[in-house]
Amino acid sequence: MNQPSTISIERPNPKIANITFANPPVNLVVGETVMRLHELVVELGDDPDIQVVVFKSGVPDFFINHFDLAAAADFPALEGEDEVPIWTDLVLRLTKAPYITVGSIRGRTRGAGNELALALDLRYASREKALFGQPEVGSGLLPGGGGTERLPRFVGRDRALEVILSSSDYDAEVAERWGWVTRALPDAELDQFVDTMAARLASFDRTSLASAKSMVNRASLPPDADLAAAYGEFAHSLTLPGFLARAAGAQALVAEKGLDFEYRMGEYIGIANQQA
Repeated sequence: MNQPSTISIERPNPKIANITFANPPVNLVVGETVMRLHELVVELGDDPDIQVVVFKSGVPDFFINHFDLAAAADFPALEGEDEVPIWTDLVLRLTKAPYITVGSIRGRTRGAGNELALALDLRYASREKALFGQPEVGSGLLPGGGGTERLPRFVGRDRALEVILSSSDYDAEVAERWGWVTRALPDAELDQFVDTMAARLASFDRTSLASAKSMVNRASLPPDADLAAAYGEFAHSLTLPGFLARAAGAQALVAEKGLDFEYRMGEYIGIANQQA
């Protein structure tokens, strides 16, 4: 029997799509997630009606989490030497899509999840429940999905360095103040605000929306080649002694702490490094 997809899509009307990610208990990104998201992003790019795509989570406390490194072998492999990694192609397509992408962010948003959020056009976060982070360096890894390329453009070089080097979690109020998210809203208001924004954008002229987005992209996007290089550096870091030494400590903490490890990852990364 086939496992249910981690991704579902709903079309409340022809101009709007809601994409929901649900991989309980903590919304780790697995190979099926990447393949299905990529498939949907390509399909929607060819849809003549779609104008707004909203990304949501179906798991409380987690928006989209980091890669599931235990399932790294299931990640789609490159088909040829010159091919762009599928995750890189996914985030590049999201940023350049002829529709507007909106994140309704409630819960922990780390690693690949944060990098996917950075690829969206608009990011609205729950003030009480959203947390953001790039935990790779604290685990002996490197970000590979665009965090090192996109985050400095939103928050500045020094703040991006703090985020990436510290591997800490940041709440929505800090993220809003730094320009990491478009806006932080009271949790009770988040869904209505995003729905209203999506409806407003869907009422506008599709060509004008796409053209305006393309013009802003010209002024703000990192080079595509930089994102492809970053994924290669991430993949290489999986083989380095720094990661391998810390992975054993992290696995022991996961076994000891269970789900609490994902809830308090920033704290436990520090403990794992002390034990490495």
